[in-house]
Amino acid sequence: MASFVDTSVLVYAHDTSDVRRQPIAARVLDDLWRTRDGVLSTQVLTEFYAVVTRKFDPPMPRREARTLVDAYAAWPVVQVGPSLIVAASALEEQHSLSFWDALILEAARRAGASRLVSEDLQHGRRIAGLVITNPFPPHDS
Repeated sequence: MASFVDTSVLVYAHDTSDVRRQPIAARVLDDLWRTRDGVLSTQVLTEFYAVVTRKFDPPMPRREARTLVDAYAAWPVVQVGPSLIVAASALEEQHSLSFWDALILEAARRAGASRLVSEDLQHGRRIAGLVITNPFPPHDS
């Protein structure tokens, strides 16, 4: 069962300052490495690089971030191109989504994934043949 991984899950797996989400995200990615079911897009890899090298405190060294991007490129990677952008814009309109979420969903759909692992959409929701899975349970207040 192919699982498309959203940027936030990839980022959390490498963010040692987030003691709640990091181990969960790392487990998700470890499982996907083991089963060889992980799928990404060029959008996810681009966003990942930008976040870890600019928003981490301290920022991840660029060389380390490049090495990680290169490692994740071993997974199937959906290229974001004009036809994907046009299809995502229709999905955005049809489901009242943000364009960026629609772009992720359309890439996942094109990859043949059955699941989108993301914290950005409603857990359990079905869109475009995908089930949204949020691996981060709500924490107690």
